[in-house]
Amino acid sequence: MAGDRRSLSRRGFIGAGLAVGAGAGAVALGGAKYLGTAQPGRLLASKRALPKPFERPLRLPPVLKPTRTDATTDYYEIVQRAADLDILPDVKTTAWTYGGTFPGPTIVSRSGRRAVVRHTNRLPRPVVVHLHGGHTPHDSDGYPGDEILPAGGKPTMAMGGHPMPGKPVMGSRDYTYPMDQRAATLWYHDHRMGFTGASVWRGLAGFHLVHDEEEDRLPLPRGDRDLPLMITDRSFAADGSFSYPSIDRTLEHVPGVHAAHMNGVLGDVILVNGVPWPVHPVQRLRYRLRLLNASNARNYRLALDPPPPGGKGMVQIGSDGGLLSRPIAHDGIDAAPAERFDVVVDFARYRPGTRVRLVNLLEDGRTREVMAFDVSSSAKAPREDSTVPAHLSKIPRLDPAKAVVTRTFTLQKKGNSWQINGRDYEPGRPLARPRLGQLERWRFVTDLHHPIHLHLDAFQVVGRGTRGLGPYDHGWKDTMDLRPAELAEVAVRFTDYPGGFVFHCHNLEHEDMAMMADFTTE
Repeated sequence: MAGDRRSLSRRGFIGAGLAVGAGAGAVALGGAKYLGTAQPGRLLASKRALPKPFERPLRLPPVLKPTRTDATTDYYEIVQRAADLDILPDVKTTAWTYGGTFPGPTIVSRSGRRAVVRHTNRLPRPVVVHLHGGHTPHDSDGYPGDEILPAGGKPTMAMGGHPMPGKPVMGSRDYTYPMDQRAATLWYHDHRMGFTGASVWRGLAGFHLVHDEEEDRLPLPRGDRDLPLMITDRSFAADGSFSYPSIDRTLEHVPGVHAAHMNGVLGDVILVNGVPWPVHPVQRLRYRLRLLNASNARNYRLALDPPPPGGKGMVQIGSDGGLLSRPIAHDGIDAAPAERFDVVVDFARYRPGTRVRLVNLLEDGRTREVMAFDVSSSAKAPREDSTVPAHLSKIPRLDPAKAVVTRTFTLQKKGNSWQINGRDYEPGRPLARPRLGQLERWRFVTDLHHPIHLHLDAFQVVGRGTRGLGPYDHGWKDTMDLRPAELAEVAVRFTDYPGGFVFHCHNLEHEDMAMMADFTTE
């Protein structure tokens, strides 16, 4: 739709009576106040008996091996296909998968060594792959219109029957990732326009971990004590299939969800690496937990229960964009959708045989539980070979006073759609044209709860209103948890790759219902 200015919106698809309120309450979190309810959406109840927590072991996603390598590049192949998975007891759940697993296989890369991933689509609908947190050229970034079509499939249409801007291909697409970036916990997921929420809910998500020499030199926990943990929530139909309130169950024509779930879909089963409420044995040693909130809309305040003696049991060492400059000790971590937090937990602080639960303090009942760690019952702890240094990395500060341009973006619900600057998403119409290498200051003003995600480059948080940085705003970020009725600012410098990119709310229901905007780097 390069020459067409019609918007891809929810207008005409959703009936009247969609008032979405923040609610009257206020929840205190980490010294800051959230206006409204702690969760943005409405719970979608499963129609099947829920499994008991802490009965099934944690699974780690398989690590994908390259199909070939050369002097500069590792080559991978992933087939996106349906697979019947063991998620609930005594029933199979058909998922949309990367390579037959949920989460998909973990790709492990070295900073500076290129990765080329060929994705082949054998699902019944178009797909798009976005490497979340990747510093990636525009033609491999996962622009919503750059679809991989199934055999005989047609591109997703915008309103009025016009094709989306982009370059759809049939069957397979090669995504090239230069990996010119520091060590970090990245993830990849579907990014198809209007149907991202449904596709990710059905299973299209996986880890992509980047390592570098700076991180390798640090005496952090590694090997089987370095645990990637993808936290999601899901609901299930009576037959064990994923339940999701799509307006168009065929996922072909009408994007979005029914009115009751417009503010976000919340499941009643918490999965970690695709396992409901798993349990994992640990030695009385330090472990690195790579916490990823891959839920569509659910917020988490993750904490250890019981807390270790003296508290501050979660030592944050990394954020979305890799290592912090120094560790920060927390009693809990506030994680909005798409945010990542690398933390170190020292299980030697617990008595032998203790069961330590990872819980979500924003919830009660079953969704309060996330997973459990069973500390070894041995009275003698093994020799500890890791530590958390007082200095982790040198992070150059982006000085907002030196910003050449200041831009303001207002995120709000208006009428029957979620909008940025009073507009429904118009593919091909950029709201900003930043120059490569130019430091900019981006200001976001929100009505409700919106985790904002910028493609191409990470940013640094400048502050929230007059409060300065929040406790979870340190380091390089690519997703920022914007709270109701909040003004927040970030400093960002886009580099290396000209072309079209997007920024959007990572509440996937908001994203699918038009809270997205293009920007073009020049």
